[in-house]
Amino acid sequence: MFGGVGLVVLFLDQLTKALALAHLTPGEPVNVIGSLLKFNLIRNSGAAFSLGAGYTPYISAVQIVVAVGVIYLSRKLGSAGWSVAFGLLFGGAVGNILDRIFREPSPFHGHVVDFLQTPHWAIFNVADMAVTSAAVLLVIQTLRGVKLDGTREHRK
Repeated sequence: MFGGVGLVVLFLDQLTKALALAHLTPGEPVNVIGSLLKFNLIRNSGAAFSLGAGYTPYISAVQIVVAVGVIYLSRKLGSAGWSVAFGLLFGGAVGNILDRIFREPSPFHGHVVDFLQTPHWAIFNVADMAVTSAAVLLVIQTLRGVKLDGTREHRK
């Protein structure tokens, strides 16, 4: 399940970025659902909310460490909830890592393609949605007392 979710997220992320690059022009937002959702193409050199612009190689390194850590921990997964969360996290992290490694301006300095915009929020992409969803699922699993191997903590 971990691998399947991760591959689906990665595929959808790269497909939607390719479509955004092919059909959108930077600085020319397109209303999709009124002002609730717009397609607005930007290239982000930083992390979330464009924080850390100029630190792209370090952000890339952290994302690679996260992806490797997720693969390492995935060997212990015995819960569907944790498997889905780890798949979302892995697919999202790798989607943005690929942008940072292979997109302009240069390897490990590449800008992430972002194109989804909602009111009062940063412009984001499918990988970002997956990572955020993974974080929510990780918190839920932890609060439910479900361990990575699927067993439950016994609370007193």
